[in-house]
Amino acid sequence: MLTVAVQMDPLDSINIAGDSTFALMLSAQARGHRLFHYAAEDLNYSGGRVWARAHPVTVQRVAGNHFSFDDPVSLDLGKEADVVLMRQDPPFDLGYITATHLLERISHETLVVNDPASVRNAPEKVFVLDYARFMPPTLVTRSLDEARAFLAEHGEIVVKPLHGNGGKAIFKVGSDGANLSALIEVFNTAYREPHMIQAFLPDVAKGDKRIVLVDGEVAGAINRVPGAGEIRSNLAVGGSAEKSVLTPEEQEICAVLGPELSKRGLLFVGIDVIGGKWLTEINVTSPTGIVAIERFDGTDVAGLIWDAIEAKVAMRTAA
Repeated sequence: MLTVAVQMDPLDSINIAGDSTFALMLSAQARGHRLFHYAAEDLNYSGGRVWARAHPVTVQRVAGNHFSFDDPVSLDLGKEADVVLMRQDPPFDLGYITATHLLERISHETLVVNDPASVRNAPEKVFVLDYARFMPPTLVTRSLDEARAFLAEHGEIVVKPLHGNGGKAIFKVGSDGANLSALIEVFNTAYREPHMIQAFLPDVAKGDKRIVLVDGEVAGAINRVPGAGEIRSNLAVGGSAEKSVLTPEEQEICAVLGPELSKRGLLFVGIDVIGGKWLTEINVTSPTGIVAIERFDGTDVAGLIWDAIEAKVAMRTAA
């Protein structure tokens, strides 16, 4: 039996029908592991120790009655936990980054999934630049002039926050450039970092594929199709999921990424691919999609993740 501390958002706010963290908790509980829940803001440090005010928790797939807490305890995440699942949703802000620094201090004692230093050093839309050969034409900038030149070269573009998530604040700009200057002005006011601008891919109308890799190996995939009048296919903004298989180009992408993900301790990763060949994101903070994959393919991705976790904990114990 493992003691598993789950760092995530409030349990009463999740949609249990599709939430990947909840699926992981159910799978862990079924294996006899003991679960604790806490939020990132509950992390504490003193005297070389990192602990959280955490609730022992049990979960069940019953809408409206899907969890129950016991009285909270001060859980030493280095001495008393075998595994920490870092599963709070972005934004990838200073709060998120600080949590990775704190958890990094116990990662020699406790397995943190995903590895906190690697999460900090691999933001989704920045890490992907290491694999630019698989990406659509991409510009990272705060400059309106550079954005206009990029639009002139590619005809239609998409503008999105460099550290956005869940399909939020993604805008398509047509060849006439209408509102581009206003959009860059708004982005420059809202964000201190540069923004990501990419050539628009018409194939997005056919879907945006989410491929899940577990310790560098493909576990499954779904195709997410945009809703009517949308270019965004994220399930959180109205996209719908359908069964999918990998193209040869997607298999190549996964073969190239897989060893590096495993090396970095990025055990549960979701990558996004458009048109069967264009890599757009590598999601390492709180990837999703495992419930939909199981629904379409029957693959127990949560089980595969726990198989990998248990094997790594056993290796640490034996070392």
